[in-house]
Amino acid sequence: METNFELAVWYEPEPISRERAESVFRALRAGEAGAAVPCPGVAEFAALLPEAEPVSPAHALVTVDLERSDEVSGEAFALARRCGLVCYDPQRRLVHNLAPLGAYPGMQLRTGDGMIVVDPDLRLVTDAVATMSPQNPFTALVVFGEHFVQTSPEISGYELEYKDSVRDLMLRCHVPGIEAVQEAFGEYATGHRTFLERHEWRQV
Repeated sequence: METNFELAVWYEPEPISRERAESVFRALRAGEAGAAVPCPGVAEFAALLPEAEPVSPAHALVTVDLERSDEVSGEAFALARRCGLVCYDPQRRLVHNLAPLGAYPGMQLRTGDGMIVVDPDLRLVTDAVATMSPQNPFTALVVFGEHFVQTSPEISGYELEYKDSVRDLMLRCHVPGIEAVQEAFGEYATGHRTFLERHEWRQV
């Protein structure tokens, strides 16, 4: 049974896929750092986060006990962005890219297994929705004090909720597939509300 939680950070000039991030991480764990260009952000990241260890001039690994994973991962995600680095979470198989971002500065992505990301990139939003499970029973995008969208699995699909806190309006609907949820989250994150017209909602 795993007792440690790991993250890897490095520089990428463009957003990358989960599959690309996984291959880089596997190479790092095998001691094969590869020919990546050294990045000063890696040393900066390692200096700012005590749990980080630079394993090459271009890569750093973060290793903590599982009980500290939520605390440290949130800090690591934020510092990686500050230092201009991508961050890969191999436990969830999610990569945190630097861009593109959503329409709401400070928007939070929250999951049922304890992940909290401020200003998530749009690819991460879509990928995170697909990681729901009995151990990770919901995903939410929250703009505190204004509105949020959240989802959780049901027997025959997914419950989707939208709340407009300013108007004190709470809506709920059922959608059959994960693609509809991902589309709604993507629209919400970019400031659109087309999903409110596309589904049959009831006020709660």
